[in-house]
Amino acid sequence: MRHSLDALDAPLEHVRALIERATEAPTLTALASAAKLSPSHLQRAFRRRYGMSPAEYHRARRFGHFKNALKQGAAVSDAVYDAGFGSGSRVYEHTNRLLGMTPASYRAGGAGASIRYTTTSTPLGQLLVAATAKGICAVTLGANDKELEQRLTDEFPKAARERVDNGREEWLDAVIARIASELGWSDREAPEMPPLDVAATAFQWRVWEALTRIPVGTTKSYGELAAELGKPGAARAIGQACGSNRLALLVPCHRIVREDGSLGGWRWGVERKRKLLAHEERRNTGKAS
Repeated sequence: MRHSLDALDAPLEHVRALIERATEAPTLTALASAAKLSPSHLQRAFRRRYGMSPAEYHRARRFGHFKNALKQGAAVSDAVYDAGFGSGSRVYEHTNRLLGMTPASYRAGGAGASIRYTTTSTPLGQLLVAATAKGICAVTLGANDKELEQRLTDEFPKAARERVDNGREEWLDAVIARIASELGWSDREAPEMPPLDVAATAFQWRVWEALTRIPVGTTKSYGELAAELGKPGAARAIGQACGSNRLALLVPCHRIVREDGSLGGWRWGVERKRKLLAHEERRNTGKAS
């Protein structure tokens, strides 16, 4: 009999907890045995729930420690071993997917990375979408292009940045079209999501994936989302994960509110958050214009 994802909540959370506690990556066979599932079934269900395989989750967790050490100024070699990697070569095997650039480049503010971006007008203000050669690295809202371009510069101060407008690029256009479709600004069908190039910890990925499951027109509190993820005391950590989201609208952190129902903050402005939630509520009830 096919298991539903709801029925798999407990075994998947058990597997995730085992990975969180593990120093070395557990084998898929061992994790499947602990979950009382077949390895292939566990692999598929875990990826659907968390957006990555158990092995990728373990690597992402270690890369979170690695990334933090780099940002605090640790030497690459020290950060490699402090994060639990046996050698530098193992880090570089997965660096492109998890950091989008070499560790030294990430530590140096994106030195050596090439970013192409474009902007477009939306009902919420200007929208900037940026991508590296690996995938989408930023989606942000602002009052005007100058503000958005400065924010991109602050995020990646040493990366090469190039604006592209004539014809744009497939990935950039796809993100704009997807946002317009999902928020009801366009009648076009939403295209496939391009690959992402966003450095994040395993916990941040879990929070962001959970945010994408909040239905349009509804909200959850930090505490409610923390409880849903099996971490009832982690409301503050949920808030930090929302605050680190660089993918406006694609990862809908605007649907998270305070425990008393008040809006709280939003990286792209509280008034935009208010307007966006009101729009989604009207659209959800069939009253959006």
